[in-house]
Amino acid sequence: MEIVHHGGYLGVTGSCHQLHLNNSRSILIDCGSFQGADAKRRSSPQIDFSLDGIDALLLTHVHIDHIGRVPYLIEAGFHRPIYCTPPTAKFLPVMLEDAIRLGMTRNKKVVGSLLKSITDLIQPVSYGKWQSLPGNAEFRFSTAGHILGAAVIEVRNKDMWICFSGDIGSRCTPILKPPVSPERADILVLESTYGDRIHEGRETRMERLEAILLETLENRGVTLIPAFSLGRTQELLFELNQIIEGIGKKHGSSTLDAYDIIVDSPLAIKLTDIYEQMEPYWSQEAREVLTVDSQPFVFNNLIEIDRAGESRGNLEYLKRSGKPAIVIAGSGMCAGGRIMEYLKAFLHRPNTDIVFVGYQATGTTGRAIQDCELGKCSVRIDHKEYPVRAKTHTLSGYSAHADQLDLIQFVQGIATPPKEIRLVHGEEHAKEAFQKKLQELGYNATYFKNENADGPIRETQDRE
Repeated sequence: MEIVHHGGYLGVTGSCHQLHLNNSRSILIDCGSFQGADAKRRSSPQIDFSLDGIDALLLTHVHIDHIGRVPYLIEAGFHRPIYCTPPTAKFLPVMLEDAIRLGMTRNKKVVGSLLKSITDLIQPVSYGKWQSLPGNAEFRFSTAGHILGAAVIEVRNKDMWICFSGDIGSRCTPILKPPVSPERADILVLESTYGDRIHEGRETRMERLEAILLETLENRGVTLIPAFSLGRTQELLFELNQIIEGIGKKHGSSTLDAYDIIVDSPLAIKLTDIYEQMEPYWSQEAREVLTVDSQPFVFNNLIEIDRAGESRGNLEYLKRSGKPAIVIAGSGMCAGGRIMEYLKAFLHRPNTDIVFVGYQATGTTGRAIQDCELGKCSVRIDHKEYPVRAKTHTLSGYSAHADQLDLIQFVQGIATPPKEIRLVHGEEHAKEAFQKKLQELGYNATYFKNENADGPIRETQDRE
């Protein structure tokens, strides 16, 4: 079996890998969009490789950097099975409808036709079940712990066993079951997003978020939380429910009435509804919470905003009222979505706090704000410069990505150690640091260096 990497091997986005099962048959693992600086290297989202002999698409999960080019795959003539876990099968049409409307067309007929073509191809496969493939191969999904439905993909034939990690989840994730290491992997294609760092613990991140909420009350400001609609928003709501209950006990319930927590994201609201339907896939902790709280994503001062008119009205109200508020809105990297209007309105205010709870890719507005020195920086949004006087906070403990310790634990959990670990889905400094750590532990770890790459890369090319 041979691997050709079409995306995700240089930067953090655009994951797409083609596994050749023999001389004529192959499968795709993910087909994601390029974002931030990665998008500048790949200016067109069109499919730039042949579909001849590709028998199936296997999806690790439904974040856009892993599924965003699926509509372009369909347009290019792909009409083979799309295999994914049952939760991913539920999320996929919702996520892709939003992506098609934002990135391709708003023509309802075209959107509907594309979604029908995609939906007709989806074939859910349960975790742990081996599913046959052409070329005398088979695959199975194992729990990845990244978002609901995320999977590690193992593919094997009589000669070789190859594992694609997708995105591995953090030990701090409150709702999801932990990642499961494969029993064997001759080649492990492993994400390395946070291969160079260690996340803060769950208790620390909750304490820091509580402190920010209390400061927002005190300075009558607005705290903005750019969050991915799937995964991060639900985890935040789950823990905010607990934090707010704790604040109420410490400071009295009247304190809670002084501000609102707002989810301004139609997509996040839809996806939270699906999350609530997927209880069998929750962690034991989350299911135990249901015994005392039947709505763990809902609390008294939560406001959900769906329609665009309501969003504009809420924004204008916050600007003139001076009422403290916490706003959760997409996109998670500030690369579009409703968070952008809130940034334009509140970035210049010293009593604004911006809380980053996920990875900010190089080249995105989120990374530009994150890298700003307070009061000495501005960011460009819609061709206009906005001074950044807001305080920024990065709560790494809310990342849905494994840190270095989590990744090492995943690797060490493989009973038959990998002959090769190929690092993808990470910036070069993260891959370099993680490669060094893995080599110290005795593993053969490689990665592709940016200056050596121009277009798709086969496994036989030189790597560091």
